[in-house]
Amino acid sequence: MNRTPVVAGNWKMHGSRAANASLVSGVLSGLAPRAERVAEVVLCPPFVYLAELAQRLDQTGVGLGAQDVCAEAGQGAFTGEVAAPMLREVGCTHVIIGHSERRALYAETDELVGRKTLTALAAGLTPIVCVGELLEERDAGRTHEVVGRQLEAVLRALQADPGGLAGLARCILAYEPVWAIGTGRTATPEQAQDVHAFIRGLIQSRDARIGGSVRVLYGGSVKPGNARELFGMPDVDGGLIGGASLKAEDFVAIVAATQ
Repeated sequence: MNRTPVVAGNWKMHGSRAANASLVSGVLSGLAPRAERVAEVVLCPPFVYLAELAQRLDQTGVGLGAQDVCAEAGQGAFTGEVAAPMLREVGCTHVIIGHSERRALYAETDELVGRKTLTALAAGLTPIVCVGELLEERDAGRTHEVVGRQLEAVLRALQADPGGLAGLARCILAYEPVWAIGTGRTATPEQAQDVHAFIRGLIQSRDARIGGSVRVLYGGSVKPGNARELFGMPDVDGGLIGGASLKAEDFVAIVAATQ
């Protein structure tokens, strides 16, 4: 099945107004013209820069993503949180959910990730839902078990919703082996393909059409030098890019590797 690749840049807690302006300018000038792009491109800066970058990206065909969202659907006494409708209002099209750093540093559970996914979908955002295992879990041969558990929590949340699994067709999934994030280590293309195929197969067991069409990104130290080989795997539909997204030349080269 033909799936449009996606390359999303997760800037994490980096940037300033001046640095962002330079980075976005470099990315936009390096990308192919909008009508000629093969991949969907999304930039995910820190919250405080979203509204400003929405103006810079307007009419460029480049999406804007937040790095997190509150699980609560409406406004209320949730100090420090940002609601999904607020993200939509300032121009976001996507949101990263369940990133490994949110799970590890802020104790986000599989169930919370499922709730956030529903909240994002209800607001019209495209969730980029992250799953992935720790080094000790991979070494213990538990990769499929861990990734399956994380994904099942999202599927349960969707199945409990009136829309059922249909919402999954509007999601993007991202496999991020925790042991390969910011470490310089990268899963081999074959290792990435194995997990991506497992993810797709799990979804196909519930809904063959959605399983065949859902896009699964790889997020673990993707660089210009390894992107083409990773993206060449049959079930790898692009990347969730961390450090390399902070360098316009590198990010543009990774986008070009999807062609």
